[in-house]
Amino acid sequence: MESGVTRGSAMRSIGEMARDSGLSVSALRFYDGAGVFGPAWVDPQSGYRWYAGEQLADARLIARLRRVGMPLADISRVLDGPAQTAHRVLDGHLRRLEDGLADARRELSTVRTLLDRRENPMDPIITAGLTVRAGELAAALDAVRFAVSTDAELPAVRGVLLETDGGLLRLVATDRYRLAVAEVPLDGPAEGALSAIAPASFVDELRPLLDGAGEARLLVEGDRLVATVDGRPVPGERIDQDYPDYRQLIRLEPVHRLTLDAARLRAELAAGRTRNMVRGQDGVAFEVSVLTVTADGSLAVADAEGAADGLRVGVNRDFLLEAVAAGGGEQLVLELGGPIAPLAIRFPHREDTFSLLMPTTLS
Repeated sequence: MESGVTRGSAMRSIGEMARDSGLSVSALRFYDGAGVFGPAWVDPQSGYRWYAGEQLADARLIARLRRVGMPLADISRVLDGPAQTAHRVLDGHLRRLEDGLADARRELSTVRTLLDRRENPMDPIITAGLTVRAGELAAALDAVRFAVSTDAELPAVRGVLLETDGGLLRLVATDRYRLAVAEVPLDGPAEGALSAIAPASFVDELRPLLDGAGEARLLVEGDRLVATVDGRPVPGERIDQDYPDYRQLIRLEPVHRLTLDAARLRAELAAGRTRNMVRGQDGVAFEVSVLTVTADGSLAVADAEGAADGLRVGVNRDFLLEAVAAGGGEQLVLELGGPIAPLAIRFPHREDTFSLLMPTTLS
């Protein structure tokens, strides 16, 4: 072979590598094309792929990781990164699998309830209720209200999802371009599993009553939704839709995690250059800020080259400013996963509150 690589007993053809590793021939070709795992040598005349003997261990590792559903990007980090990074990626994937199993259990429990109600439609309407501290509910509503959609064609997201998860009330809002999540500890056990979409009008009527109040009680009975704040009721009707599955989005493994001063970030966003873009879905014009991470690990708001690892993330500037303001703190944590991964905005003083912004493709 002209390359100087000779095929001895240690070299394997793609068929032999497939047989010995448990990966299919097509999978090996795909991983080669994706830049995840390539052959040691390719015959320039025939195009045949040849694998070195020491590559078998990695191929078997890939087969195991794919069997548990690990994304290709994470497989690359396991193969190419130091042991510490590999173990961190494995731990993160295991957490996602465990969270996914918990989600599946919740969904199947709901399905069983719906099946029972279909079989016995004359049964009494299931009621769910809970109590939380009014001030904590107010802060949570402030943290998510900005992300509620105004799109009349998407009724499921024209409100705030309220759902119990253990001893917490979780609030979720999204308009497909951003997502905001906040959690409030329950003041005592919940009565039943609560899951309802509260319309924006209901939320806006409830919010002023929470200031200075002691406790707030939420009750769902069929389509009826009632909040009672220190004895003052706020009646409403929940949105009878299935809320989009948001849980996969919130399980991120960021590449860069930066602690920032909120006021300084606002000033840099205001002073930095932006790109004018138009959203293809609805024709809305908006300004995009380009975020980069410098070689020393600092955030830069710029439209220039020179970012560490070539990372450049485009984000709707107004959306980012609204997310920063919704946190209500002097500091925030910015998590960047890549140019197409959601951008996370978290707050040290409220670990249960965060926002995700979908990045804008830069061309």
